[in-house]
Amino acid sequence: MSQAARRKATYQDVLNAPSDMIAEILDGELVLHPRPAPPHSVTAMGIAVGLGPVRRLRGGDRPPGGWHLLFEPELHLLDDLIVPDLAGWRRERLPHVPKKSVLLTMAPDWVCEILSPSTVQDDRTRKMRIYARHRVQHVWLVDPIAQVLEVFQLGGEFWQRVAVAAGIERISVPPFPELEFDLGEWWEAEEEAELAEEK
Repeated sequence: MSQAARRKATYQDVLNAPSDMIAEILDGELVLHPRPAPPHSVTAMGIAVGLGPVRRLRGGDRPPGGWHLLFEPELHLLDDLIVPDLAGWRRERLPHVPKKSVLLTMAPDWVCEILSPSTVQDDRTRKMRIYARHRVQHVWLVDPIAQVLEVFQLGGEFWQRVAVAAGIERISVPPFPELEFDLGEWWEAEEEAELAEEK
């Protein structure tokens, strides 16, 4: 392996990456992935809409609750630079989202990775290891093609898969047990996909 190949990636490498690619640094390596296809975006929007209620603060004399949710935040976690599809922080840990910087150095409480053929290997291996290393407590892996949700919770050093759901199921899962998600709202309807292909 050449010296250049062994060089640890830097943030300048991320800044120099093509604008049509998502750049991350995973275990010291610059990793580039193409921007996601439309089914991926449909699923991301469906999940975000379903999570809308958790953004609200609790009222009365109870402490602030709720979550801050972000699309594709750029997480700077020590030497790792990682861009999950969605991430959430409990307001107790992150009262305010930084307004003058895109850099987030506090690991989220929850992340969601929407799988695609170009990202699935890293999403299931390196990124899961990085999230565990930085003590992210909950990870969702969502496959918009297979229409499957897998829910993981950190137990000590290792991930425990605590729920799996598919198709048009309705389900309540950690870390949002107060919500019921209609998975059918997350997927691109087959008839819509067929019409798009015909155009």
